[in-house]
Amino acid sequence: MANITAADVNKLRTITGAGMMDCKKALVEAEGDFDLAIENLRKKGQKVAANRSDRESTEGAAIAVINADKTAGVAITLNCETDFVGKNESFVKLATDLANQALNYATKEELLASDFGGITVAEKLIEQTGVIGEKIEVGSFERLEGAFVGSYIHAGKIATLVALSANVEGADEAAKNVAMQAAAMNPIALNEAGVDAAIIEKEIEIAKEQLRAEGKPEAMLENISKGKIQRFYKDNTLVNQDYIKDGSMSVAAYIKSVEANLTVSGFKRVALG
Repeated sequence: MANITAADVNKLRTITGAGMMDCKKALVEAEGDFDLAIENLRKKGQKVAANRSDRESTEGAAIAVINADKTAGVAITLNCETDFVGKNESFVKLATDLANQALNYATKEELLASDFGGITVAEKLIEQTGVIGEKIEVGSFERLEGAFVGSYIHAGKIATLVALSANVEGADEAAKNVAMQAAAMNPIALNEAGVDAAIIEKEIEIAKEQLRAEGKPEAMLENISKGKIQRFYKDNTLVNQDYIKDGSMSVAAYIKSVEANLTVSGFKRVALG
């Protein structure tokens, strides 16, 4: 039987993130062969992942990261089953590492297939499922590019990205403020053009039915419902919403107060649950 030392166990823990007893057991079963021990731990992860595949993973960590020149950002959620695991320091670090790696890719599928310490990200998640004992998966994945991109993370549960039309003085604070707005108010689109036509048709029909119930004449319904749609845009599109830090102006007006020609060119939002 191989002599398994504490140093061997710590080395395997560093490589895999597995618990001390799991690492010791894996090394004993592999008779000190590190590669075989790692393979056995990953097989354990596959078994746990298969057994928990139907579990809900609505907890975890939402992370947003921006590249060095602030022209691109990624927001992801790393999902797990319990809030206890989602707040764990090593879990949050894994989520942050994955988000930073995601900056190099356009889609979640590309991220999952990419190399992460000698195995793919997908394989790493299965490995960590065995280590933690909960279903772990990359949930949401959003990428945003622009002349200037900023971010905001709310309590590790919501992460947002905002792109501005130019990198001007004050862009950093402005992008963060608008990203905070997107986190808090959850707009469905950037502006009127981004709202699906089917949503507007449905809102118009709802408005007309409400007006009919109030006894309004049929001839008036079209004009009144148009006014209600404008209110819908104001409540649900980012640039038209009242700015949360100053309700006397819209988000668009706030951005123009930073620089007259500045606009919000895009946003992304991911959230747990």
